[in-house]
Amino acid sequence: MSHEFHVVVPPKKIIVITAPSGAGKTSIVKKLVEQRPDLEFSVSCTTRTPREGEVNGKDYYFITVPEFQQRIQQGDFVEHEEVYPGQFYGSLKSEVERIWSKRKIVLYDIDVKGAESIKKKYGRDAIVIYIAPPDKETLVRRLTNRNTESKDSLKKRIKKAEEELSYQSKADKIVVNADFDIAFMNVKNVITNFLKLGAPAHH
Repeated sequence: MSHEFHVVVPPKKIIVITAPSGAGKTSIVKKLVEQRPDLEFSVSCTTRTPREGEVNGKDYYFITVPEFQQRIQQGDFVEHEEVYPGQFYGSLKSEVERIWSKRKIVLYDIDVKGAESIKKKYGRDAIVIYIAPPDKETLVRRLTNRNTESKDSLKKRIKKAEEELSYQSKADKIVVNADFDIAFMNVKNVITNFLKLGAPAHH
């Protein structure tokens, strides 16, 4: 009796979780990685200093501004931007290739501009899921309660978060995070459908 195995090679897909600062995307991403071994988190580069508890190479690759600029010149990034003056963030091409070579699906946790760039580059092989706060007040409250910012920096973040709220219309799917468990379940369903039904990109 012969056992025939058909190896299913997962498609080269990218899942982008984006949101305004403070909408709770990082918690959703962490839980996704725990629950779905077929997803792997793409570690971005940043020039900002690590927050308490953040690990280099796991949460971000923390690098200097000159090093970041050198990597821009070398064309190492899928997308990059100066999010705040002197604070750069970028997604590495090598991360996408590394994850795909392990036959896994790339999972991004990035801001809205980065999400837009990745969608432009990968088209129908990428899905952008926007985590929306229930309302602006909740967002401002979450940012204020973080206590990781100075007054001035908090003001900047709130202004940026307000701009980022307007990105919703460009996302593929919007999930409102009023209740974490419900939001997480919705995100999981969106991902399952995308991986099942995701149409191949046109060449």
